[in-house]
Amino acid sequence: MIELGRIEALFRYPVKSMRGESLAAAPLGWHGIECDRRFAIRRLDDAGGFPWLTASKLPDLVRFTPLRQTPSDENELPTRVRTPDADELPLLGDALAADIAGRCGLAVQILQLRQGIFDEASVSVIGSATVREVCRLGGVPDDVRRFRPNILLRSTGETPFEEDAWVGGTVTFGDGPRTPAIAITMRDLRCVMVNIDPDRASTDPQVLKAVVSANQSHAGVYAAVVRTGPLAVGDKVFLHR
Repeated sequence: MIELGRIEALFRYPVKSMRGESLAAAPLGWHGIECDRRFAIRRLDDAGGFPWLTASKLPDLVRFTPLRQTPSDENELPTRVRTPDADELPLLGDALAADIAGRCGLAVQILQLRQGIFDEASVSVIGSATVREVCRLGGVPDDVRRFRPNILLRSTGETPFEEDAWVGGTVTFGDGPRTPAIAITMRDLRCVMVNIDPDRASTDPQVLKAVVSANQSHAGVYAAVVRTGPLAVGDKVFLHR
């Protein structure tokens, strides 16, 4: 068992590709962090295996903000969305779908998915050293939101791309025998999403170019849940081989 460091930040994204939430604590369930990516935008004219509209096709999606009916209840799913124009629309209503369709020129439908919709796995992890290195090489301010992880880890080694070496291992959080655990399954192959500024939705191709040149297009890792439980910022993180 190797102590890797501590959880620096936790995130979830209730609507796929829309603005995420930073959390002090969150329950880790069998399908990832509760309320993570439980809604997605489907392109009605796409019958393929990945019909979801993401910010890679419509960068402005990162400026849409999901809102809960009770803001203080972090276990509640969102019911409304604030658009970049500051309109607040029902999440599952026709008005929001029409707003998004008008921006991308495609007919869309917003769906709720009980177990969430994920690209490769239900949990994503990245080290703060990796974030800093990619942003430095890409010439942009250090901003973890470009990478949309669930767990940001501040490691004791502070070595960029050290997550690659965790693949095949199990990572646990906190002290004790029955703490939450995830199996690190694969490296995170990055796409143009990292080019998108989370506040302005402008794009800078130098960020993805930095990931390509520095680490063969990979930054961070994906994981599957093997033991559920609570996560909290500041928890110790251990790697088991």
